[in-house]
Amino acid sequence: PRMTLRLAFLGTPDFAAASLAASSAVPTSVLTAWRAYGIKPWRSETFRFSTDPELVGKVTDICGLYLAPPENAIVLCVDEKSQIQALNRTAPILPLRPGLPEKATHDYKRNGTTTLFAALEVATGAVTDQCYDRHGKAEFLDFLKKVARAYPRRELHVVLDNYHTHKHEDIKQWLAKHPRITLHFTPTSGSWLNLVEVFFGIITRQAIRRGSFDSVKQLVTAISTFIDGWNERCHPFIWTKTAEEILPHATRQTSSGA
Repeated sequence: PRMTLRLAFLGTPDFAAASLAASSAVPTSVLTAWRAYGIKPWRSETFRFSTDPELVGKVTDICGLYLAPPENAIVLCVDEKSQIQALNRTAPILPLRPGLPEKATHDYKRNGTTTLFAALEVATGAVTDQCYDRHGKAEFLDFLKKVARAYPRRELHVVLDNYHTHKHEDIKQWLAKHPRITLHFTPTSGSWLNLVEVFFGIITRQAIRRGSFDSVKQLVTAISTFIDGWNERCHPFIWTKTAEEILPHATRQTSSGA
């Protein structure tokens, strides 16, 4: 482990077991040591600290909605997945076979894009969706109206990000006429607080990324079919962390000498 960490500190890009074994006094122990100490030098992740001055209040607000939603109210997570491409592979996808994975050509033809708007009901996992050619304030307002119709006469708390169309004056005017709907904004660089992002990851892996589409219409049909099936087997999305547990890790910690 010390050799691995030393190479990482020096910026050595080659973490192959053979390379480390060649420079180790006990070459056969390299993989064993990695497993024993939970070291995975081939993995790399990114992080970003939020600079939102209202970070504490927004994290506390949204975590509170997830952990203790208002009585008789519905908590929804809303966002748009923009520019989903209708990609058509240049050759048919080869199906899964014994001993061989599914295979697709590396190159493809672009056949246009669509934007998926989705509202995830946290308590059930059910999704309300709509695809649009664009993702401006008109489309967002139209989708909000669809969500409102899906939950008539219910108090709605909607978690969403700070995209400028979500705060457009037309949106504010419509909300003023529908006080049963309250928007709760995630902090800047805080999309991880929005549970619909989890659903976007699921639909991307299971329905979009491995597909081949001749047209945008075919792509939209595939998205709708997947969501219809999802809603038949959906399950609650359970949030477990409190704001007090999250905030120490969500802000940049200053050193004692800063």
